[in-house]
Amino acid sequence: MDDTPTDAGGTDAGELAGYGYQQELKRTLSAWAVFAIGFATISPVVGIYAVVQLGFLFAGPTWIWAVVVAFLGQLLVAVVYAELSSQFPITGGVYQWVRRLGGPRLGWLVGWIYLASAVASLTTVAYLGATWLYMLADDGAPSTAVHVLLGVVFVAVALGINLLGVNPVKHFLNAGIVAEGVASLAVSLILLLFVRHNGFGILFETLGAQDVSGGSVTAGLLTCLAVAGWAFLGFDATTQVAEETEQPRRSVPRALLRAYLFVAFTVLLTGLAVTLALRRPEDAVSGAIADPVFEAVTQGLGGWSEKPFIVVVLIAFFACAISIQTYIGRAVYAFARDRQLPFSVQLATVGPRQIPYVSLIATAVLAGLGLLLGLNGNAAATLIAFGSGGFYFVFLAVAVVALVARLRGRWNPAAGQLRLGRTGLVVNVLAVLWLLFEAVNIAWPRTELAPVDGSWAQVWAVVLVFSALFVIGLGYVVTAKPHTRPAPGAATAHPTAQGPTAKEVKTP
Repeated sequence: MDDTPTDAGGTDAGELAGYGYQQELKRTLSAWAVFAIGFATISPVVGIYAVVQLGFLFAGPTWIWAVVVAFLGQLLVAVVYAELSSQFPITGGVYQWVRRLGGPRLGWLVGWIYLASAVASLTTVAYLGATWLYMLADDGAPSTAVHVLLGVVFVAVALGINLLGVNPVKHFLNAGIVAEGVASLAVSLILLLFVRHNGFGILFETLGAQDVSGGSVTAGLLTCLAVAGWAFLGFDATTQVAEETEQPRRSVPRALLRAYLFVAFTVLLTGLAVTLALRRPEDAVSGAIADPVFEAVTQGLGGWSEKPFIVVVLIAFFACAISIQTYIGRAVYAFARDRQLPFSVQLATVGPRQIPYVSLIATAVLAGLGLLLGLNGNAAATLIAFGSGGFYFVFLAVAVVALVARLRGRWNPAAGQLRLGRTGLVVNVLAVLWLLFEAVNIAWPRTELAPVDGSWAQVWAVVLVFSALFVIGLGYVVTAKPHTRPAPGAATAHPTAQGPTAKEVKTP
């Protein structure tokens, strides 16, 4: 049986009914709006500005090659996600895909880790953005308490914009794209053309950065690669708004790939421009320069550019936080709609503005609580590791489930509008291999990514926290059995109401 529900009317709402869901969210997002959500969530400013300092510390100017590897690896994953989003245009993304291809129990566990990772990513963006918010008023560094408080401001603003409805969100994301263009593309081109202080040969030098990793260049590059993975997260945000998108089978996968490629180009261009523009790159390696991007821009353009540049970067950070909040709220809504969470009735509530406002508020509170990690001092590396770790485990689970379903004939990708044929299988295999490597690399316990003088628990934090989350999730599955609960409307909907189960999906 083909896994695509049929509808005589051929409408998006009719197709959604084929999966057993009513059209509760308003379909007002164009292909451009979906692209904007994906672009703002991946965000070249947030991605590269967050990792460039750590990249220099661990690998020196050669850090740019770790970014190239991460880009190529994640491109494979983005293609797999694009295939899946073309096949299953439903809010919930990975939860819905794994549930249908791997079974409801596994779908719940993957969805649970995904939600935790998404909340951690909002916390991370808010914490990193708080630094720029403080720089707007003061040239120094904020105290830990002030840093956390400003992070809460970021979360609160993102929530407030989202509660206004979809249209205000679209306007803010468009502003974010403009800011990203100025802060990344325009500034990078100026640096490359007029403010180059280093030749391309410096891209193959470490400048002694390997000393942080015990003298090993390889260890330094692997650490840098673990951090660089953060720059290429968020393309799956486009899949969370599928039920608010016009012609989602066509629009969502295209927006996903276009957003990813455009952001990746911008990230690589910015990384290259900053590395070649620094007058004293060895100071970035030693830590004497706290922010290589800010240093390169203000030195290259002049002191007058400091405040305008901070404002532009802040707009990009706020747009990223707003976009993350948007898709987290939808992910929780999709979970709760199927009665998979405690307080599901409340979390699945859609308000008069046709947004899941309870889910938005709940996830904002959780992200705000996560900022308490920042009270232990500079938590940037730790939060990036948390934000990346869970997502890469989810990426791996989705890629493996997709590959197994493809090989066993339970999933026919040709039923979607994105058809790659045998190339899709090759990409899927390579994506699994890449994710196995990168997931282990990110989770690997490193003192370099822990707070100074951190305890063994902080060194092993990624493994410990996500292992605990998995155990908690497994315990909930065993005791509460959420995966056995029928979604509302399942009994009266189209025969393929819940979409095909793992056993029903077969090659025609």
